[in-house]
Amino acid sequence: MEEMRRRDLLRVVGFAGVGAWLVGCEQQDREIESGTPRSSPTPIGTPSASLPRPARWTPSPRDVAPQVKTTAVRMVEAAGTWAHGDSEDAGVRRRLEESGYSPDLGRSLGALTNGGQEAVVQVIDAQYGGILAHAASVLTVVRQWAIGDDGAVTVRGTTLDIRLVTGQPRWVVTSVRPARPGRAIKELSRAARALLANDRVALPAAATRDVRSGAIDDVVLLALASLSGRRRIRVSVLRSGHPLRVFGTDRISNHTQGLAVDVWALDGRSIIDTGNTPTVADFMKEAVDVGANQIGGPVDLDGGGVTYFSDDTHQDHIHLGFTI
Repeated sequence: MEEMRRRDLLRVVGFAGVGAWLVGCEQQDREIESGTPRSSPTPIGTPSASLPRPARWTPSPRDVAPQVKTTAVRMVEAAGTWAHGDSEDAGVRRRLEESGYSPDLGRSLGALTNGGQEAVVQVIDAQYGGILAHAASVLTVVRQWAIGDDGAVTVRGTTLDIRLVTGQPRWVVTSVRPARPGRAIKELSRAARALLANDRVALPAAATRDVRSGAIDDVVLLALASLSGRRRIRVSVLRSGHPLRVFGTDRISNHTQGLAVDVWALDGRSIIDTGNTPTVADFMKEAVDVGANQIGGPVDLDGGGVTYFSDDTHQDHIHLGFTI
């Protein structure tokens, strides 16, 4: 009975709030989406004035292993940015090798390494899919601008699960697993349509396609809609681009089943930079009220209980998992 009341509440709050969603964000929120708050002043070398000049992504001083993320991100920046006529496989391999990476990694980067005369890439966010003593997964949310043969600029994006192992003098990228969302379906649920129209929930490209494919359970979509009534939410990953199994285990992840979401920023402030603050703790508590029963973040709010947990992997985002 309690579960039925909770589901009914989610539906009422999730749908009734659509008309009240605000349009636009504060400047700080726009900056965090573009990646500018955590970027060096030196822009990535951009091949053309027709393309933007995004700054390099840099890790937070609070990060548990900043070199891990930096190693993953620099590989993406090197492979996904090229000048006129340098998008062929040989160019990708050369850029990776010159940057200290295996040239074979380019085979797994898909559209980020082709499909344009010139291109520039920007990393929006990099969070851990898992961080252990000798292995890591860095989920890298990417946006790319490319100039086609007709001179038109297109914008595309994806999420990459970049795997690394320890090495000398730095961590080593061993593989890249790109997001593979399903095809869009014609008949989306009411919850899916509402979330896609919600200006208070920012979904990256891969997550948007996850919703359009019908792969995400309504319980997750309704929960996000309800939570966005109090805070602006920036999602890093829903299903595509996340490890199929909980990193370092044989357990199938809730993300794989469309029953989880990771949030990397609230109200324009990243989770890694805010840490254990009242806003983060309150959001984690509010998640219980909308049905989440597996909540990971920078702090364990029940000290070893069954609902909340915290570890190195979840210092940079809040994981909300659901059971149906």
